[in-house]
Amino acid sequence: MDAIGAAVEVLGDRWSLLILRDVIFEDRRHFRALLLGSAEGIASNILADRLVRLVDAGLLARGTAARGQRARYSLTEAGIQTVPVLLALGNWGAGWRAGEPLVINDGFLDELRARHLDA
Repeated sequence: MDAIGAAVEVLGDRWSLLILRDVIFEDRRHFRALLLGSAEGIASNILADRLVRLVDAGLLARGTAARGQRARYSLTEAGIQTVPVLLALGNWGAGWRAGEPLVINDGFLDELRARHLDA
């Protein structure tokens, strides 16, 4: 499999990209926040499946939760490395379809690392 095929195997699904978008740019890190915050209306069974896939692929880590508590998802370094990909995809969409270009500040990746990796 070539490099693009390997990336598509992990990121080639609409819902996976939208979940990463919401974790990265909206800081939604719990199942319920991802479910209710999805403008696209993701179904709970699809969300559960994609979260498992993203954890298995090493893009997200699932925190342990005691009984009755909500598990929190965090980006891994591999997940943080998807930011430039999502920015490029979003900016292509803004230029060719509609919308505002995505802009992040210089320290955005460092902020993500502090919030997700150091937690």
